[in-house]
Amino acid sequence: MVGKGVLLESLDDPQVKQVLCIGRRSLNMKHEKLLELIHPDFSNFESVRDQLEGYDAAFLCMGVSSAGMSESDYAHLTYDLTMALVNVLYEIKTDMTITYVSGQGTDSSEKGRVMWARVKGRTENAILQKGFKGAYMFRPGVIIPLRGIRSSTKLYQFFYDYFMWMIKLFKMIFPRSIVNTTQLGKAMIQVSLDGYEKSIIDPPDILKLGS
Repeated sequence: MVGKGVLLESLDDPQVKQVLCIGRRSLNMKHEKLLELIHPDFSNFESVRDQLEGYDAAFLCMGVSSAGMSESDYAHLTYDLTMALVNVLYEIKTDMTITYVSGQGTDSSEKGRVMWARVKGRTENAILQKGFKGAYMFRPGVIIPLRGIRSSTKLYQFFYDYFMWMIKLFKMIFPRSIVNTTQLGKAMIQVSLDGYEKSIIDPPDILKLGS
């Protein structure tokens, strides 16, 4: 859901010259700025290294729900696969900006009681310590999907389908706590172009950057 939002804003933004989307299956989209890299094995990007060259920024939007998963399985999908790409990108070009989509409640200490928060914190810390020109950890809370975007997590989409009224009501009461996919995409593009004063990007920062 987040990746689709960032992709649509990137294709619309005249400052973005080309977008390479890495996925296990085709997006079935056509656009003059869009290139697709179908890559079934996210644990190894060495075989496609040449196709990753020439880019100034990477938007890391891959992720899964931790519901029903063991810590080792969740860490593999969240930490191992992310770092497999990050390590290759760093070897190719250190002068690159990395944006990683994490979440509210992420545990930077890596020692808290919540499993997913520890794993996300470990992933954030590894990216921040890598040494890229810029690295920004996006921690949205509730995200409203726009432009026909749907969540691939069935439970989340069920909530959007039947309880969007509740989300909108919550946003009226706490306007700086909820963002939408358009604001998130624009914010990620903005920090890639101009940087930001903070490396941890919370909802108020996303609203500011994505305005």
